[in-house]
Formats: sequence, structure tokens, C-alpha cells
Amino acid sequence: MSRIIGLDLGSKTCGVSISDRSQLVARAMTTIRFESDDYDTCFDRILELLDKEQIHEVVLGLPKHMNGDIGIRGQLSLDFAEELKKEGITVHLWDERLTTVSAERILLQGDVSRKKRKKIIDQMAAVEILQGYLDRQKNGG
Repeated sequence: MSRIIGLDLGSKTCGVSISDRSQLVARAMTTIRFESDDYDTCFDRILELLDKEQIHEVVLGLPKHMNGDIGIRGQLSLDFAEELKKEGITVHLWDERLTTVSAERILLQGDVSRKKRKKIIDQMAAVEILQGYLDRQKNGG
């Protein structure tokens, strides 16, 4: 099996996680930082990362409102997914509601300082997104 990348796309950062080769466990990888709403730069850096790691599959967080509607942030993720698909990348969209809240809770339980949490929260949200997808696949999709 090949590895999969998980992405938590924000307006200035993109948290990145990566699976192991067996696609059972997700771990934090990096945070891509870019100028506010400069998704072209973010996109190019993700393509470089995918090429370097020889990965062709991505799980991208899809932000939705609590009622399930897709707003502006969700539409940006849908557009981002379409651009990745044009590059030959397989993209799975994953409902990311409450992933950042869950990641924050995990970091608080681990007694991680506020300064350190700020640096890694996006990566942890990406781990939550990818791990949710991997768990679903493991349990029969």
C-alpha cells in the first residue's frame, strides 16, 4: 500500500498529516504557511510535497456549517480538491466539523503550552481528518 496525505486547509496555514504504509495510523507531518488566501502558493507547496513523497492520494478536510451547509470555506476546499484532481491526485473529501476542537482538546489533555499548541494545531487537525478516514476504510468504508 502507499501512504496518504491528510490536509486541513485554512486561510493562512495548511496542516499536513501522513499515513503509514499500511494506512492504519496517521501522524503529524508539517504546517504549510502562506500569505492570507494565497492558495496558489499553498497548492504549489502541496504538489512539491506529494511529488517528493511519491504520494498520489489526499484526504482533504471539508469544512461545513453545523447544519451541514457548505459555506465559503467549504467552497474553497471543493475548488482546491478540483485543482488537485486535475494534477492526477485522488482526493477524498472528509467532513472536518469539530476536528480542530478535538485536536485542541487532545493537546490540552497533553498539557501542551499555548505557544506550542498554536504551532501544531493545524497538523493535529490534519491528523484527526486523516485518521477518521483511515478508520472508516478499515471498518469497511
